Amino acid sequence: MAINRLGIENLTHMGMPPVDLVKLVAASGCTGISGALGPMPLAMFGYPDFHPYPDWSLENDPALRREMKAAMADTGVRIELGEGFRVGADRDVADYAHGLDLMAELGAVRINAVSMEPSLERTYDELALLADMVIERGMIFTIEFAPMNTINYLASALAAIDHIGKGRARVLIDAMHLFRSGGSVADVAALDPDVIGYAQLCDAPMVAPEGLPYFKEATLARMVPGTGELPLAEWIAALPADLPIGIEVPMIEALVSGLPVADHIANVVKAARALGA
Repeated sequence: MAINRLGIENLTHMGMPPVDLVKLVAASGCTGISGALGPMPLAMFGYPDFHPYPDWSLENDPALRREMKAAMADTGVRIELGEGFRVGADRDVADYAHGLDLMAELGAVRINAVSMEPSLERTYDELALLADMVIERGMIFTIEFAPMNTINYLASALAAIDHIGKGRARVLIDAMHLFRSGGSVADVAALDPDVIGYAQLCDAPMVAPEGLPYFKEATLARMVPGTGELPLAEWIAALPADLPIGIEVPMIEALVSGLPVADHIANVVKAARALGA
């Protein structure tokens, strides 16, 4: 019997309140979510007048944390990936201790990090410290690469993992970031399965659309799996059979235009299943 390993990533629904999200994801037939401690800052992304949800905070609202834990216990949905953790020149990862405590309290399986720190040396040091903090709390640590980040392609993520130490970090492979950074299905198939910690599924053109910054495309304007140019069925087949796959398909213009989030999630789940996820 195939493992039900699909989840819904935070960008797909643009920051839905967590209890509502857990119930919707369960109704969609998925088993996981990526979790943040607060809503998405849509104004920062250029949509100051788009307010699809009421404000919420898992960090400041203990009652909401209790409600979310109860909803997850009732549905079997869990936080497969804790998000919102990054290395940068403007921060010290030691300051993430409280956030990691909350993720552990909520039962998060793994914590993901990216780096926007210009110094590769400091990136390595901060990622190693963050790995220690995550492991101490009983969670798995993953590193995500993306063309616009310091860790910007698969080999650079593997180098960071080697620096941190065998078994202390794994790579998160996002389909768009992999193929846009020059990676291939063969590169994924050649990896030790134990080094792959998580996957994120979307579609996109193989070549970036002219005039659309990569960060904006990745954050707000991806495509339903199977409607773009990425070799997704082959990529999914190359991943470990039990690896959790989060569907990350932000389509903010469609949501602003009135597409119900529930319909969007149903569409991307159906498309992912058709590709073998």
